[in-house]
Amino acid sequence: MKTSECIKQYLFKNQQASGRELADYLGITDRAVRKQLASLLLEKQITKKGRPPKVFYQLIPAIIPLTSHNLNPKQIEIIDTNYLIITPGGERIEGVKGFAYWCAKTNQPLSKTAKDYVSALAKYQRYRRHGLISGMSKLKHTFGRVYLDELYYLDFYSLERFGKTRLGQLLLYAKQSQDKKLISELIGGIKKQIKAVIIKHRITSVGFIPPTVKRQVQLMKELEKKLHLNLRTISLTKIKTTVIVPQKTLSKLADRIENARQTIIVEEKNQHNNLLLIDDAVGSGATLNETAAQIRAKKLVKGKIIGLAITGSFKGFEVISEV
Repeated sequence: MKTSECIKQYLFKNQQASGRELADYLGITDRAVRKQLASLLLEKQITKKGRPPKVFYQLIPAIIPLTSHNLNPKQIEIIDTNYLIITPGGERIEGVKGFAYWCAKTNQPLSKTAKDYVSALAKYQRYRRHGLISGMSKLKHTFGRVYLDELYYLDFYSLERFGKTRLGQLLLYAKQSQDKKLISELIGGIKKQIKAVIIKHRITSVGFIPPTVKRQVQLMKELEKKLHLNLRTISLTKIKTTVIVPQKTLSKLADRIENARQTIIVEEKNQHNNLLLIDDAVGSGATLNETAAQIRAKKLVKGKIIGLAITGSFKGFEVISEV
């Protein structure tokens, strides 16, 4: 039996192993086992977890052989472009392989489910214009008065039946893990769309909705830093309360409005022309709308206030409780 097959067989039996453990089992040198492991990693047959000196290797979750299913080239192209899943064990699997893993996990036939997924993407694509999704209809049906001139999403956070979108997955795990590499990937993927909004609406100033939960690495701070926008920045503050209540914990619209109204303070004194307010995710839209209301009340903007969220919910008032 080939050494690589022996490694996979051992990993299948023992679930995971270190390089030293595998070398001892096989009776080969550390260098020889590292060479085999490098090849298996390159072929995406195994994965490694941890950081030196605590590194362990595992088999990638079993995936349905794609050759046994009738996926046409167009379906493969669409799924490869749009699908990403991060497994409960922290494994990142993209495209058709990731989709096949999800189908196997949820006991769904790959061919039929792939057809349904492509149809669902086409349905949601109808809401997109020039790479952006307008959330204004949602706002107008949710609030008695809307203070934004426009609201855009770069993508929906999730799709019915199929769960989080690719951007939704990246946003969730970039924010939760505080992984700077993942955050940089997320920002790199959305930078062009954000700059297109700035050009379209002749934006002269930008405001970043401040986070509620304290983290060592803040997504919005990283976004502000890495976008490199040559614009004036409006001063927004999230005040510290006796008990911190994140918006995502509130299920009632009235509570979300009250939370945004009482905890976000617009400290700005200067006048601005066209302003872009950026948030990570829009569930109800209360945070962006109430921030815009304060700015209007203080007469700080002479032109338009445009809201922009990395992801947004599809339905009217929906709670995105994870981000």
